[in-house]
Amino acid sequence: MGTHHPSRTGPRQDRRRSRRTLAVALGTLAAVGLATVLPAAADGRFGPGTWWRSDGAAVAVAPAAGATDAAPAMPGPVTTSAAAAPEAVAPSTGRPGAATATGSATAPAAAATVAAAGTCARTASATPKVRVTEISAGVTVTGYGGEGDTEALPLAIASRPGGSWLAWLGTDKRVHLGKLDCNDKLVGKPTNFPGIDLQDVRADSTGGVLLLTRAGSCTGSRLCGGTASPCNTMHMVRFDNSGALVWQVQVTNLTATRGGQTNGARFVWWYQHHGRLAYDGANYAAYFGVAITVQNGSCVDIHEGDRMQVVSKAGKLLSGHDSFEVGCSHAWTSRIVWDKRTKHYVMVCATDNSCRIAQPNPYRTVAAGACDGTLFGGDLVNASTTGYWTAWSQGGTVRLDRFTTGASNKSVRTSISASHPHLVRYGTGRMLLAWQSGTGMAAQVYNASTGAATGARIRIPVRDHSYQAFKGYSDASVAYPAAGSTSTKIKIARVMPVA
Repeated sequence: MGTHHPSRTGPRQDRRRSRRTLAVALGTLAAVGLATVLPAAADGRFGPGTWWRSDGAAVAVAPAAGATDAAPAMPGPVTTSAAAAPEAVAPSTGRPGAATATGSATAPAAAATVAAAGTCARTASATPKVRVTEISAGVTVTGYGGEGDTEALPLAIASRPGGSWLAWLGTDKRVHLGKLDCNDKLVGKPTNFPGIDLQDVRADSTGGVLLLTRAGSCTGSRLCGGTASPCNTMHMVRFDNSGALVWQVQVTNLTATRGGQTNGARFVWWYQHHGRLAYDGANYAAYFGVAITVQNGSCVDIHEGDRMQVVSKAGKLLSGHDSFEVGCSHAWTSRIVWDKRTKHYVMVCATDNSCRIAQPNPYRTVAAGACDGTLFGGDLVNASTTGYWTAWSQGGTVRLDRFTTGASNKSVRTSISASHPHLVRYGTGRMLLAWQSGTGMAAQVYNASTGAATGARIRIPVRDHSYQAFKGYSDASVAYPAAGSTSTKIKIARVMPVA
C-alpha cells in the first residue's frame, strides 16, 4: 500500500454541504487508484488497520456538515471598533528540540483599562451579555475557505494579564500577533513571524507561545505510491510581552538529513494537522495531527496520527510530562487541557480506530461513536470537581460527556442541532457550549459539575469557524476571534462575566 497524493479540492467543501475530512477524503482518493494513508492497528503497530481494506477503500468516519440551530431573538450586542498597523519581524528557523531566536519587534502600548493586579475589570451582569469589537488587521487575513480540517486556520486568541494576544494568518505567509487591551482594542503595532498555517496561541505573565506551521523538506526514500505533497514542520514560537521573538522549537522532527520521506519522520503533510496548546505554569504542551513515515521495503508509506510534545519556558524540548510520539491514529480534533489538581495534561481525540472519542496513549474510550462520517470532537475542559467534560457531535446532534480516565460517567444528549461544537470554562462552576446558528453563533451555559443547562440561549453575532477556539479569562469572561466585515478586519466576540 502506498501514500496518498493530496487532492487540493477533494476535502475542502463548503460547510453548507456535506463536508468530508480525513478518512472520507482518503477513501475517495484510494478509490480512484491513488495511494493510501495507513492507521495504527489496535495493538499500536502501524499497518493496514480495521478501517482500511486491502484495496485501499476507507470507511467514512470524519465530520460532515449538519443542521444548524436557529438563534432566538435577543437584543443586539454592543459593537466597537479599533485599528492599528502591522510591523515586520525578520524571519527565523528552528530545528527539532533546539531553541533559536532572531528578529525584533516594537512594544505595543500599555492596556487601557486594567485593574491593580493586572487583570481586566470587566463588568459582570446577572445574565450573559455579548460585546463585539472589530479591529483592523492592517493586512489581508486568510479567509475561512471551506473550513476543512486540511485548510489553514485564520485566527486564535489568548488571555494575558491586562487583555489578550490576538493572532491571525495573513495571506503574506506570516502569522501576525497583536496585543489587545481590556476593551479588545488593538494597542501598539502588531509583530509577525514566518508561518504558512496558524494553530493556536497561549500566554502567561511574561509573554506567550504560538503554535504554527512552516515549510520543510520531503527528502528521503521514494513513496510506495502516489506523488509527494509539501512536507512541513510544526513549531512552538515563544514571544515576550513586547511581542518580540524569544525562542522557537520544532515539535515535529525534520532535520537537514531527515526529510518527510525518511523512515521515522514525524511531520505535517497536507491532511489533518490542526493542534492546540496548553500551559502548566512552567511548560507548554502542543497536541496536534502528524504525518508518520514508515519504511515498506525499498519505499516508504505515510501514516497519520497525533503527537504531543512539551517545551519548557526556556525553550527546551522535554521528555515525560505526558508527552508521546504517536497517540491516536487516524486522528482529528486533537484537544488538550492542563489539570492542576492531578498535575497532568489530559487529551482526547476523535478517531476511526473503533470510531470514538478517546484518550490517547494508551487508547481509552470516552464515548462510543459511529462510522457514519459525522463524528466530530469539540473541546475539552476541566469539570468543577474531578474529571473533565468534552463536547462532541454525531449525526448533527451535540453531546456532552464527563469522564476521569476512560469511559464517560455522565452523558448529556443536548437538543442542539450542530456539527461542530465549541466548549470553554465560563467562570466558577460554569461552562459555555457554542455552535453555528444561521450566519452567526448561539451558546448555552451549562453547570460544570452536573452538565445541566442554565438560563436562556445566547446569540453571538459573529461568524463561526469549525476549528477555532473560545478562550477563558481570569475575570470569568470568554472570547472568540472571528472574521471581520472585510478581509482586513477581525471581530472579537466576548461573552461578559456573570455575577
